[in-house]
Amino acid sequence: MEDFLLFAVVGFLAQLVDGALGMAYGVISSTVLLAFGVPPAQASASAHAAELFTTAASGSAHLYHRNVDWKLFRRLIPFGVGGGMLGTFVLTSFEGDQVKPFVTAYLAVIGSWLLLRSFRRIPTNPVKLRIVAPLGAVAGFLDAAGGGGWGPVATTGLLGAGGQPRYVIGTVNATEFLIALSVSLSFLATIVTGHWEQAGETRNYFTSVSGLITGGVLAAPLAGWVVKALPENALLRLVGSLITLLAGYQTLELTGWL
Repeated sequence: MEDFLLFAVVGFLAQLVDGALGMAYGVISSTVLLAFGVPPAQASASAHAAELFTTAASGSAHLYHRNVDWKLFRRLIPFGVGGGMLGTFVLTSFEGDQVKPFVTAYLAVIGSWLLLRSFRRIPTNPVKLRIVAPLGAVAGFLDAAGGGGWGPVATTGLLGAGGQPRYVIGTVNATEFLIALSVSLSFLATIVTGHWEQAGETRNYFTSVSGLITGGVLAAPLAGWVVKALPENALLRLVGSLITLLAGYQTLELTGWL
């Protein structure tokens, strides 16, 4: 019960951040699971299993508050699903931590750029298809391979390209359910085909996943209101600050300071 309550609190806070800022549920959940000794592949699979429930609740909240850009939604989905399936195969074949230095560098640059941008007039230009396609594929790949990344990569990339914060965050949250579903089905396929030999260990973390689901589902409705109520400049600054902190934490972790 103590483990369940601990992960319920983690899930609640992670989903509150994710739903309001368009990122971090997978990253926070995976980081906590890794800290408790869960191997990278099992951590990613567990986080995505939890996301099937939390993203459904979060996406529904953003739909209710009309935070979704359907044109952007349709553009993101196919590339994100393809990237996620590829990332699952890579993670279950090699060590997923190898991509962390690249993700850290990306987050540091984008986080700093968004903080700078938040003090200027925010453009609301439509995001061009040539940006959405590779961005969705990379975000899906990193989400599966790193246990989280769809929100940080997709949200920051779209905001950096001039997307309107409210609709970028709402759309990324709405698409995340289908990304989590495709990644979870890909993990299932690796189990069925025997490609992932250590898959059996995942069932040992049922209590943790249940806590993440419960906390995340409870937080989702509140997060949908927060992203609608906060001013766009404030959202950008919160997103930029979060990304920069994540990048700093991962840098310290990679260099052995933590």
